[in-house]
Amino acid sequence: MSNAPTPSPSVLALRQRMSFERMGPYEQACSGDLDKAFALYEWNCTVSGAFFEALGLLEVALRNALHDQLARWHTARSQTGRWYDDPSGVLEARRTQDIADARWRLQRQNKAETPGGLVTELSFGFWRFLLAGRYESSLWTPALRHAFPGLRPARRDTVYLPVNELVRLRNRVAHHEPIYNRPLLTLHGDLLRVAGYVDQDLASWIGTFSRVPALLLVRPTL
Repeated sequence: MSNAPTPSPSVLALRQRMSFERMGPYEQACSGDLDKAFALYEWNCTVSGAFFEALGLLEVALRNALHDQLARWHTARSQTGRWYDDPSGVLEARRTQDIADARWRLQRQNKAETPGGLVTELSFGFWRFLLAGRYESSLWTPALRHAFPGLRPARRDTVYLPVNELVRLRNRVAHHEPIYNRPLLTLHGDLLRVAGYVDQDLASWIGTFSRVPALLLVRPTL
């Protein structure tokens, strides 16, 4: 028999609207206490929203910084078209498909293809993959390292590792998954650190804007 306290009537009614797959992790974390589980769920929603805001600021600045360096690198090599046309065949097949899909989405929306518009259509995950080890010599060394003037020494994995975890966090947030059991303080610090590699003023802006630190202080007790 469960020793969990009797939940309030309103929580019992709400529980009927939520699937076991959705609420199960929260109920387990709270030892079956439905009132605590819903309090944790509400907090998870709120802190997820706060992370989504901060991650959005980083994503926009990061992709613009990477795009700018790739465009400069492409121009310096006197290549035809744009860097994302990949005239030298640097990008792997999955990344060229990502670009093709982004172009298709622009066409479906009757939007003209511009560099800025295409960059916007490419996911956070796309840019994360460009920082992976497979592009160390082809993209990082000649181009992408210059997107991070605050990174000394300019080690690719110093950027890639936190960005990889931040993309995973964003995906969990986007799919309404639990993040209360993730190292949120560390992840927020990583977010600001990567932003600082791009521009310290960017990191200061995100740090001032972000609601995450205040929310971490009021996490419900389990």
